[in-house]
Amino acid sequence: MFTQDQLKQQVAQAALDYVLPQLQPDSILGVGTGSTVDLFIDLLAAHRAAFHAAVSSSERSTRRLQAAGIAVLDLNDVKSMALYVDGADEIDHQLNMIKGGGGALTREKIVASVADRFVCIVDESKLVEQLGGFDLPIEIIPLAREAVIREIRQLGGGPQLRDGFITDNGNQILDVAGLYYENDPAAFEAMLNNIPGIVCCGLFAISGAHVALVAGQNGVSRLELQDD
Repeated sequence: MFTQDQLKQQVAQAALDYVLPQLQPDSILGVGTGSTVDLFIDLLAAHRAAFHAAVSSSERSTRRLQAAGIAVLDLNDVKSMALYVDGADEIDHQLNMIKGGGGALTREKIVASVADRFVCIVDESKLVEQLGGFDLPIEIIPLAREAVIREIRQLGGGPQLRDGFITDNGNQILDVAGLYYENDPAAFEAMLNNIPGIVCCGLFAISGAHVALVAGQNGVSRLELQDD
């Protein structure tokens, strides 16, 4: 039996194998945040000459990329990216995701929006039939904390402030249990986006992943949405 860490290593290698053939010397690669992405960055270091630069979704990943000798660009200086590689806390078979366990959900959603394809890399424990086992992270403006908490409770959620945590944007995180959005996660995401004080929710359903690489005991499988 492979451990979870071994599965993460396997899917990081699979992500490298998926990405490398698509990179050109002038390519810019979007890179997310998290323990599995850390392993991907470490593997990517040996191939830094295969592409021009990266755009990072967090200060943590920026530091790791730069330590690996990979140039990191500001997203404002980038018009397009072919690929964005990131993990997830949960992903379903329709490639909707919950993200934000590491607190970088807003920047992750922004960087992913610029890329043509979102490649999600996870071990099999993150693949679920229905989202919701993982509490939904929501980034909020501190001024609006209590107002947002009241709105979330009206929706049936149980919000908990992530104590002592400040995002790279200077905001706070609420981790919310008990929300129900399995019937239409994209509509639920849109509704949350309209609550004043919410910067970003960790539901990635309006724009989910295009490809998921999932490491399991029998190898790495690929889930992919078909283009219309």
